[in-house]
Amino acid sequence: MMLDNILICNRLKQAMRWVFAEKKYFSTYQMRLEIPEYRFDLKTPEFQKTDDEFTIWFMEGVLEKYPTYVECLMYLGNAYTATGMYEKGLEADFKLSRLRPEDPLVYYNLACSLSLLGRLNKSLESLEKALDFGYDDLMYLENDSDLDNLRDEELYKVLITKLKKSLEKLV
Repeated sequence: MMLDNILICNRLKQAMRWVFAEKKYFSTYQMRLEIPEYRFDLKTPEFQKTDDEFTIWFMEGVLEKYPTYVECLMYLGNAYTATGMYEKGLEADFKLSRLRPEDPLVYYNLACSLSLLGRLNKSLESLEKALDFGYDDLMYLENDSDLDNLRDEELYKVLITKLKKSLEKLV
């Protein structure tokens, strides 16, 4: 977090400059922020990527230096899945399950990755763990296309019913 703040501050200092403009009718000064226009013509191959490719390249670079950066790994796993790189997304989800062994969102994402790869039994196991650890977003779960492969499975229906009953108790 501290590193992020330092990087943001340095970037802001580089990208902006303050200009003081005198008010017409007052003797005080008003600060006005001007953001200069920059035109970048970057020739290196790393910067000749699509947005998704660049995001993946960048996040992989961050994880080389900070391999246990959980938020970055989660973002990277989602980026892999969004671009159809399901095996790499699954690897990221397995790493996350080792780093955060009781996080319901981690197991939910793992269930999604396994479902997309057709590993239904493992996917159902992960989904069950996610629910056991407290995942309770029923609406998202029922509409997530990543879990479409599970919809006809008996255990999926049992898990949905169990979640609905537990949510009814809360209301």
